[in-house]
Amino acid sequence: MLEIEIKLPVSDLETAREKLQEAGAVLHRDRLFEENTLYDLQGDPLLAKRSALRLRKCGKKAYLTFKGPPKKSRKFKVRDEFETEVRNHRQMKQILMALGFKSVFHYQKYRTVYRTKKLRICLDETAVGNFLELEGERNHIVRFAQRLGYGKQDFVKSDYISLILERSSSDLDS
Repeated sequence: MLEIEIKLPVSDLETAREKLQEAGAVLHRDRLFEENTLYDLQGDPLLAKRSALRLRKCGKKAYLTFKGPPKKSRKFKVRDEFETEVRNHRQMKQILMALGFKSVFHYQKYRTVYRTKKLRICLDETAVGNFLELEGERNHIVRFAQRLGYGKQDFVKSDYISLILERSSSDLDS
């Protein structure tokens, strides 16, 4: 499946929730805590290809996701994504380790999921700020972002790992 998404910075969570509802988004999943761990093999071949293997624990559910390298796009994060729900988070972690994968990055966030007929919208609360993540077709993303008061100049196409690493790097420089 091809994932097309952007992030939009959010300064006030309550205002963001109100704007989402006014724009026609419907609450799909209440706020949940997520733990995300990225895995790679010895020598980091996935990182070298700009790909990722993630195991996510979200409430009582868990998901294993592969993300391919980003495709060329100036304003959108576009990449192949394959995801499946796994029944047992601990056992999946053990399987990955037995296959030679190692944990290379861990991050946490709170996520609330909204939907429209055309988009999946996540309100994410992270250590590097709050963001709306809009996923769907490019034209639907642009139109919905405009309804919320954002322009293309506001689009963030970085993933959370990059944002966290950038923040850590800038904190060290200060």
